Amino acid sequence: MVFADSPGYSAASAAEHSGNAGVACALGQWLSATAAFTWQPASNDFSASAQLSEILGLKSSERPKFTTLLSRVHPEDVAAFRARLAHPGAGDITYELRLLLPDRTIRLVRVVWRATSDAADREIQGAIQDVTQLRECEAALAQARSDLAYAARVMSLGALSASIAHEIKQPLSGIITNAGTCLRMLAADPPDFAGARETARRTLRDGNRASAVITRLRALFTQKTVSGERVDLNEVAQEAITLALGDLHHRQITVRTQLSEELAPLRADRIQLHQVILNLILNAADAMADIEDHPRQLLICTQPAGPDRVQLSVVDTGTGLPAPETRLFEPFYTTKSDGMGIGLSISRAIIESHGGRLWASANQGPGATFCFCIPCNPRNPVPAPAFDPALANSTAPARAGAALW
Repeated sequence: MVFADSPGYSAASAAEHSGNAGVACALGQWLSATAAFTWQPASNDFSASAQLSEILGLKSSERPKFTTLLSRVHPEDVAAFRARLAHPGAGDITYELRLLLPDRTIRLVRVVWRATSDAADREIQGAIQDVTQLRECEAALAQARSDLAYAARVMSLGALSASIAHEIKQPLSGIITNAGTCLRMLAADPPDFAGARETARRTLRDGNRASAVITRLRALFTQKTVSGERVDLNEVAQEAITLALGDLHHRQITVRTQLSEELAPLRADRIQLHQVILNLILNAADAMADIEDHPRQLLICTQPAGPDRVQLSVVDTGTGLPAPETRLFEPFYTTKSDGMGIGLSISRAIIESHGGRLWASANQGPGATFCFCIPCNPRNPVPAPAFDPALANSTAPARAGAALW
């Protein structure tokens, strides 16, 4: 930078400095597609930088006039533009309007001006910037966001459909089995009315359970708050075990439980917790389906996990965890040939909606352990998994009081 009082300063150096500034200014206007202008309404004197010719679609040799600018304003915007010129107001004025070029191309420009306060000799100074590409990019971005939101809704709908199909398979299977049993009892000679009545009750139970599962899944996917009720985790675990017991015995799986008597009651959704425990039990059974070289054993444990928290663990002697373990809870990821890859994803979402955490770990011996830890009150979320390493070894003998199934 050269100052006027510095040695060596001259008119030539000042001209050179002024010329460089003019070049930089012109380059800046070209890069930003901006033209500066001044207009004196009384005399209609109008001057503008060269960039305005480019914006108005003129030849570079043509000098734009104010009448040229007016002729380029889109017919639908002319009246508003003239009204603003007639009453320019005080301070900076900023607005956008459309230009219609001779080739019918429409350009969107942003106009910024400031009028002098002297009404008799008023001068308007301002700038016109071509923002056509900017607005097109913004529109494309908005469309991309809309498309992404639509895709997310479609994926969510697909996940919901897969979740419903996954979760109601078991109660539907129970309905079919009970209906068949009921028909056989009624067809017997003499008919077993008492047995048929009991199987009909079980059919109603499974039908209501399927309906409740769908309702809870819809609530989960719409992120509604948990409808809490007083729940004993041990009772829910025992109900899930009883429901899966026939399948477990068919697969020759020995089931053991270690249910703590020191658990605090929960404020939770009983149906959803039932879903999670049943999913973990059936997944463990699937993991042991092909095991032949050691016993198939399943251990379900509950225990306190710090102040106002409870933990449930499902320990199997199956094939262990796949690699990478981090994908276990991803939607539609499965290692089963006939799996949907949705059960663990739903289970984690349910546990997290209760303010808890669900995780998996490899056992010291064969198999894997799946645990969840939830707060007794959903308003007090679990900050980190609370895993008891003593439960990780599925071959450990049952502690006193363990129930054998």
